[in-house]
Amino acid sequence: MTVNDATELTRLPPGRPVPGSANAFSTGSSRVATTRDYVMCRPEHFAVHYSINVWMDPSRPVNVDRALTQWDDLRATYERLGHRVHLLDPRPGLPDMVFAANGAFVVGDRALGARFRELVRADEAPAHRSWLEAAGVAVTEPVAVNEGEGDFAWAGGRILAGAGFRSDPAAHAELAAVFGVPVVPLELVDPRFYHLDTALAVLDSTTIAYFPPAFSPASQELLAGLFPEAIVATEADALVLGLNAVSDGRHVVLAAQAHDLADAVARAGFEPVPVDVSELLRSGGGVKCATLELHAPSIAEEHP
Repeated sequence: MTVNDATELTRLPPGRPVPGSANAFSTGSSRVATTRDYVMCRPEHFAVHYSINVWMDPSRPVNVDRALTQWDDLRATYERLGHRVHLLDPRPGLPDMVFAANGAFVVGDRALGARFRELVRADEAPAHRSWLEAAGVAVTEPVAVNEGEGDFAWAGGRILAGAGFRSDPAAHAELAAVFGVPVVPLELVDPRFYHLDTALAVLDSTTIAYFPPAFSPASQELLAGLFPEAIVATEADALVLGLNAVSDGRHVVLAAQAHDLADAVARAGFEPVPVDVSELLRSGGGVKCATLELHAPSIAEEHP
């Protein structure tokens, strides 16, 4: 199901699930999927006109038609899995707006808006804010630089919060103030993995997949303690942004090129769902970058 207007989004009090997200569905595994709400922005203006990460090379033109086809396939994949996709209108002059995950961090009817580090992306933030406010979400305007779900991940009633290249560590206090849950600070140290979501994926409330060398030794130790059953990705899979993945608790939508990671995810009882979004990789993005989740778990239930 695709929702084209923000006003169609169901509005509920903080910490309570939207109706669909309470409807868990099983696919023959002990892992259970729950219906999710995702915001996406079609890459009609996608281009690489500048370089703000090591993946971007303006001398290599992108194939917009291919990007559109791949994006359409990703959206169709979510809908086939029973999720709701809400559409954010693309705006001319904002080629990275396809990476909707960077525009905010949302739980229930509360959001912390984004404040982009790079001026070329600054106008994306008010576009996201307008959409969310039309949907009935109370958006807190940030003071510190943060790039939304690019650096913040909801994990079992806590927020994993990256910093090092884009988001400012000061944003972590803003997260805690807005959402009232523990925030786990994580330091990124490899510029190839400039956002948390390029190096770590939350698969369910107790399971992550990640690439340890992307993190400082202290952060590696912290993650190992919090997630002893974590899936450790190979460098080859990390370099195709295989960890830039989206999970509904059962299905893990990830880059088709991340073969070993797909196998590891399957061994852990999840169902890998490979998709090809390789054209977005030219800008340093992937599946998760293109997907902002409107989280609606019960905070009280997930973090007693």
